[in-house]
Amino acid sequence: MGAFQSTHGPPEYTVLAERTGFSWEQIGVLHKRFKQLSHNEETLRREHFSAISDLTCNPIRSQIIEAFFDRRNFRQNSDGSVEEITFEEFLLVMSHFRPPSLHMTEEQRESVRREKLRFLFNMHDTDNDGTITLEEYRHVVEELLSRSGALGKETAKSIADAAMLEVASISMGHMEPDEFYEGITFEHFLKLLKGFEIEAKMNIRFLNMDTTTLCK
Repeated sequence: MGAFQSTHGPPEYTVLAERTGFSWEQIGVLHKRFKQLSHNEETLRREHFSAISDLTCNPIRSQIIEAFFDRRNFRQNSDGSVEEITFEEFLLVMSHFRPPSLHMTEEQRESVRREKLRFLFNMHDTDNDGTITLEEYRHVVEELLSRSGALGKETAKSIADAAMLEVASISMGHMEPDEFYEGITFEHFLKLLKGFEIEAKMNIRFLNMDTTTLCK
């Protein structure tokens, strides 16, 4: 039996477990899936994700794929993107989808919630300027609505614009007629999703594995 499948592993697995919250056994499961996706290569590239059938029809497919190559999601306080990722980087991104442990304190749970919301925010802040602009938000809404086939691009655009105005009114309160809304900041994003249990709902299934089972 390989080291990844064992209940014991070398020191680097201990470090990975501490950084991600996954057990050695869970790391072994994810490593097996990593090898399947990469065809036993040492790194994953975007085209490997493009071959995942469950992801093909997802309206935010491109954002999901890019999230795995976004340095902001590697827990290293860096930005920009990479062309390929190692297993460690894959594991770090996957750790954002772990549900909170039942034994967490309220403070720890809030920290997990904030991390998950930051990950989600980064997916839509594509130019990494600290705001989700109207154009970025419009793109997401248009993709979600127009992919269904029920609405045309122009209708989807109108709905996106109206939704952004609603977001502005919630985030900023009263706005003067000549006042310009630059976009959703992370603090506004937190306010908009207050009360939404993202820490329990944000998991991922397109890798043919349910991460709700990957908790201690």
